[in-house]
Amino acid sequence: MAQGVLKGGHFIELALLMRCILFSELFRTEEEDDDDDDSGTHYLNSDERPCTHLQRAERPGNGKVPDTFQTDHLLYYERFKAYQDYMLGDCKTSEVEAFTAEYLEKIVEPCDWQAIWHTDVFDVLVEVVDVDCKELKAKVELVLPMECETRGCDLTEESMKVLLEATLHKVPLLELSVVYDESRDFDQTALALEHLRFFYKHIWRKWDEEDEDDDFDYFVRCVEPRLRLYYDILEDRVPAGLVAEYHSTLALCSEKFQEFSSLRSGLDSDSESEQDNVSMVEGLRLYEQLEALKRKLRIIENPLLRYVLGYKVNSGQQSCRAKGPRPAGGRVVHLVSALATVHQLQSLITDKLMPHYSSEEFEVQFHSDPVLAVNACYEGDVVIVCPGLYSITSSISIVDSIEVEGYGLPDEVVIEKRNKGDTFVESTGANVKLSNLKFIQRDAIEGILCVRQGKLEMENCVMQCETTGVIVRSAAQLGMNMCDLYGSKGAGVEIYPGSVCSLVGNGIHHCKEGILIKDFADELDAMPKITMVNNVIHNNQGYGVILVKPGDAAVEDLAEPNAAGALFFFCLLLPPQFTISRDSCVPGNDAIKQELVATSAKKHRLQKSRMKALGAMQADENLLSQEMFISINGNQFKHNGKGSFGTFLY
Repeated sequence: MAQGVLKGGHFIELALLMRCILFSELFRTEEEDDDDDDSGTHYLNSDERPCTHLQRAERPGNGKVPDTFQTDHLLYYERFKAYQDYMLGDCKTSEVEAFTAEYLEKIVEPCDWQAIWHTDVFDVLVEVVDVDCKELKAKVELVLPMECETRGCDLTEESMKVLLEATLHKVPLLELSVVYDESRDFDQTALALEHLRFFYKHIWRKWDEEDEDDDFDYFVRCVEPRLRLYYDILEDRVPAGLVAEYHSTLALCSEKFQEFSSLRSGLDSDSESEQDNVSMVEGLRLYEQLEALKRKLRIIENPLLRYVLGYKVNSGQQSCRAKGPRPAGGRVVHLVSALATVHQLQSLITDKLMPHYSSEEFEVQFHSDPVLAVNACYEGDVVIVCPGLYSITSSISIVDSIEVEGYGLPDEVVIEKRNKGDTFVESTGANVKLSNLKFIQRDAIEGILCVRQGKLEMENCVMQCETTGVIVRSAAQLGMNMCDLYGSKGAGVEIYPGSVCSLVGNGIHHCKEGILIKDFADELDAMPKITMVNNVIHNNQGYGVILVKPGDAAVEDLAEPNAAGALFFFCLLLPPQFTISRDSCVPGNDAIKQELVATSAKKHRLQKSRMKALGAMQADENLLSQEMFISINGNQFKHNGKGSFGTFLY
C-alpha cells in the first residue's frame, strides 16, 4: 500500500510547523449512536460531524494563489483522538488501507471544492471533481485563468494542461490543501487531508505492512508511541543527540528496506544459479540489519525503553579536547564571585589562598561566571566559587584535570541552569574534583551530571535534579562521597557497563529509581565495578537499586544461525508469488531439515516474545550478590515504592 501512495505524482511531504495552540472545540460531538460497529471505529453521520472551526492560513509571498485552511497547529490529543476514534480504531496493520479509505469516504467532500495542488516545483489552483478514497487520489480540473506559483521553473497554462492529461487528471490527496472557505463547509475535508498527510509523513513506515504481529492493534503498537515521540521532540523533551540518532536510524532503515525489497523482488524462484544463492545470503544479511534497525527505532519510540536503553544512541556526543598544561607554565586559581565584601575576600585569602596557593607557580584570575572560569582552565588549575547564586544558560564542560570547589556550604554556593539543552555538568577530564557546590536544574531535558570518560571525585555536593541524575558512562570512574541527590524523574545514579562507581555516605531520594545499573548482553565492556558504603536510599518511586538486563529470550536470540539455516530462513521471506519448497531451500536429509525448521521457528518466536515482553520488571532481593558489587556495607533502604532491589528485563 505505502509504495503506491508514496510514489504517486510529485509527493512532497509538507513540513508541519507544530505549535501548541489550543483548539478547544475539536471533535466535540453530539451524543454518539449506541449502535455497535464491528469496524472498531466510531463514525458520525453528516449531521453529527465534529464541529472544528479552522482558521485561515495566509500564504507568504505575492499571493498568486488563494489562502488555505490552517491545519498544522493541532495538539497531541487532537491527533490522538482523530486516529483512535475516527481513522484507525482498533484495526490491524493489514487493515490500515481499508480503514483509512472508509474514514475518507465518510469525511471528505466527494466533489466541487477547490484546492492547491502542492509539489516541489509549483502550487496551482485546481477544482476537485471526484475523489477515489481507495487509491488516495482526486480527479481535478485546472481552474481558469490559471493561478500558480512556481519554484525554479516557468509553467504555462498549456503545459499544466499537458501535465494533468498525462496523469489522467488524478493527483494524490496528500498533495492537496483545501482552499479556505468561510462557509465552513470544507473544514472537515481540510482536517481529514491533514490527518492523512501527517499519518504518512510521521507515523506510517513502509515496512509496517510486512510486520508479522498483524494480530495486534496497530494504533496501540505503532501509532500512539510514534505520535507521542513526535510531540516529545517538538516540545523539547528528548535530548538533541537522541533526536538526531532517531532520524538517521529511520533514514538508514528506509534505505535498507529498499535494498532488501529490490533484492527480494529480483530473485528467480526457478533458478539454482550461484548468483541467486549469493543474493539470498546477501538478503539474509540485509534482513538482519533491517530487524536490528527496526528494534532500535522501537526502543526510541517507547518512552520507558527510551529512558532505560537509549544511551547507545545518545552516547556519541563529542566533548572539547583537553588543553593540557598551560603553555607558559604555572597554574591559575580562578576566583568566581558576582559580589564580595572586603571581609569575605580577607577570609578567603586567609583560609584558602595563603595556606594552599601561595607558591610562585600560582596566579589569580577573577570571573563572575563559573562557566567562563572553567572554560579558561588548563590542567592543574583550581576554580573557587564564592557564595552566591549563579544562573547559567550553557553547560559546564570539564575537559582537563582541575578542581572546582565552593567556598562555603553547598547551600551557600548555588549554580542554577535554566535553559533546555545539554547536560548541566559534563566531565571528561582524567582527574576532576568537585566539592561544596549545589547544582539546581530548571527546564532540563538532559541529566544533571555526566562522567563520559576519565575520573570524577565529588564531595559534599547537592544536586537538585529535574530529569536524570548522575550518569557514569562506560570506562568512566565516579567517586561520590557525602552528597545529596534528589528530584530525578529518572534514576538518581545511572551506571553503565565497564564503569567504576564508588558511592559512600550519600543520600539518594525522591527520584523515580535510586540507582540504575545497565547490563547489556551485546555490550563488549566488562561488568561495572560498584562500591556502596553507608548510603541512605529512600523515598524513591520505584526501586532503591534496579538492574536493567536482557531476558533469557534476548540472550538466546543473539546466537547466529548456521549457513544452511540462514538460507532456509531467507526462503521464508520471499514474496507470496514464489513457491519455493522447503526441500529446495535446504540440502540434506529430512532430520537436518526438520531441525533447521524448528530452530528457525524457535528463533522467530523468541524475537516476537522478546518484543512483547519489553519492560518486564520484577523484584530481586539477590541483586547485591552479583559480582559487579565490589563492596557493600552499611547501606539503608527506606520507603522505596517497589522495594529495595529489582530487575528490569527487556
